[in-house]
Amino acid sequence: MAAKETSAVRVRYPIGAKLVVIISVLSLVSLGAITALASYMITLDVRLTAEDNNFSVNKRSAAEAEQILTGVRANAAVLLNTASALPERAAGDAASWFFDEHRDTAAVVSFGSPGLVLLNERFFLENGIDPSLLDGFTEKERDSLRRAAAGEALIRNAAPVFGFPLLALFFPLRGNAAAVLFSPESLAESFGAGANSSCMINDRADALVHPNGELAAAGVNLGNDGFIRAMRENPASSLQSLYTDEGVRLFAAYTRLTVGNAAVITSIEYDRVFEGIAATTRRNIYLTAAVLCIAGIFIWLFSKTISGPMKGLTAAAERIEAGQFEIEMKAKTRDEIGVLTDSFAKMSKALGIFGRFTNREIAVRAMRGEIKPGGLPKHATIFFSDIRSFTEKSENFTKEYGEEASDRIVHWLNEYFTRMVECVERTGGVVDKFIGDAVMAHWGTAYTGGSPEKDAFNCVKAALMMRTALLEMNKDRRCDDPRNPPIRIGCGINTGIVTAGQIGSEQRMEYTVIGDPVNLASRTEALNKPLGTDILITENTFHLIGGYLITEEMPPVRVKGKEKPVRLFAVINLASSPPGEAEGPQTLAEVRALLGIPPPDLSAVDTGAEEKKYKIGENS
Repeated sequence: MAAKETSAVRVRYPIGAKLVVIISVLSLVSLGAITALASYMITLDVRLTAEDNNFSVNKRSAAEAEQILTGVRANAAVLLNTASALPERAAGDAASWFFDEHRDTAAVVSFGSPGLVLLNERFFLENGIDPSLLDGFTEKERDSLRRAAAGEALIRNAAPVFGFPLLALFFPLRGNAAAVLFSPESLAESFGAGANSSCMINDRADALVHPNGELAAAGVNLGNDGFIRAMRENPASSLQSLYTDEGVRLFAAYTRLTVGNAAVITSIEYDRVFEGIAATTRRNIYLTAAVLCIAGIFIWLFSKTISGPMKGLTAAAERIEAGQFEIEMKAKTRDEIGVLTDSFAKMSKALGIFGRFTNREIAVRAMRGEIKPGGLPKHATIFFSDIRSFTEKSENFTKEYGEEASDRIVHWLNEYFTRMVECVERTGGVVDKFIGDAVMAHWGTAYTGGSPEKDAFNCVKAALMMRTALLEMNKDRRCDDPRNPPIRIGCGINTGIVTAGQIGSEQRMEYTVIGDPVNLASRTEALNKPLGTDILITENTFHLIGGYLITEEMPPVRVKGKEKPVRLFAVINLASSPPGEAEGPQTLAEVRALLGIPPPDLSAVDTGAEEKKYKIGENS
């Protein structure tokens, strides 16, 4: 039958027919299409070329920089090793010869015992630099000296201290630290000039060499730059990407150096790469503008017949993914999209019905893949509630309504469950199942408030909200009214490690929790009636959030399988801050008076006995 209904659906205006018409129109604008395609292909080629070129320039600049830094370090190490092995006068001659050959080197220093300071006095004199600034600089970079002695090689910008372009390379030498101060001029020359712009930064993201000399002279930190921030977070040794800096798009590449823990960054403006293509494209656009305008009208009219319904379907799919299953939709066209819209509307109604038979939030999260098959240990808080004297009330419904009793009692229960479920969901809990008139829920399983304490507090808060909701529901109900009796419940709450997951068969599964804490929560709920309470928590929950509650301890319970009795606490209210300003009951006696619970004789209560929900009669 379903096959016949499906085959009976006929499309009056197929999309294929529409496409034939559109293609006929598009043939008139072939010149524009070819122009656009050619521009696009050329743009791709130019982009690839520009990226390759920028990456190559970066690699070359990085290689040259690394070669220069390696040479500076090696030369400085040779000088220090030579000078330390020679008498003082011979060491001075060696240093003089070294500085004659390496005029861009300002100073070579070794730290430790004994230390060695070799200055290029000509460099300091010609550039008007005070050599005494060296002591202040080394004192400022004590952390760099420590790291160098530990085995790292680091580059620092000394220009802000000396007032002259200088870089300092700290490196390990014979178990201590050494440093060489040199001019970055050779590095700047290796980066060259042109369309591609290169700079070098250190591990702190301080500018060492930069096309803008003022940035390098001031040692400006570039750590807030988007590309540099991404580079520091990426462990790759080299990478290239397209990014935007202050509204300007750039191709940028970086290469980390093996010397000095530095990196070379090369970039070129995106618009500069495509200047020629943009000019050619503009000229072609002028030639084909008239035809494109006509084609644009046809395409726009056609696209509206597809894009409008598709946007509606997309929005509906997003709402379904968010858990809003029932969506009103009506097809506006008679083509395939119209048929799809009708089918989607029927599916939406089916999902809406399905959502009422299962936990909607759990279903949505499982659909998104946020809940995986299998069980996981969870530190959760388990909640059970039960309607007092439900059997008696259901029998009264049968007496009063007869054949309509089933419908009436379901309506009565649904009103109750609606308010209770709202309390659970508003506090971040998950309704596990309805067991007759009982509600089972848990917090800290499918999602959590952030900690076991927060989950436990949310659970107790939900129970207190249920108390308030029931008082509101019962305010117009009379105890002697069998047609609409008031509802009183008992709530049992326990916290512990449970197993949570999708449990069931291949045909049907449900998200639930199992474990000893679940059993104890159920047993705790059953003790509300003999103890004359409406909300009981175990000592496990009390230890987590007892300080946030007003409670009264009840007689302990001896639970089968546990060596020690379990302590129970009746929840009276949330603790007020400052004391005395909270609304609602402040003592258990006030709770009982508010809910109409007669005070029990606790001395006669057997907390170790099972709750009896039956009575054995005598033979007549």
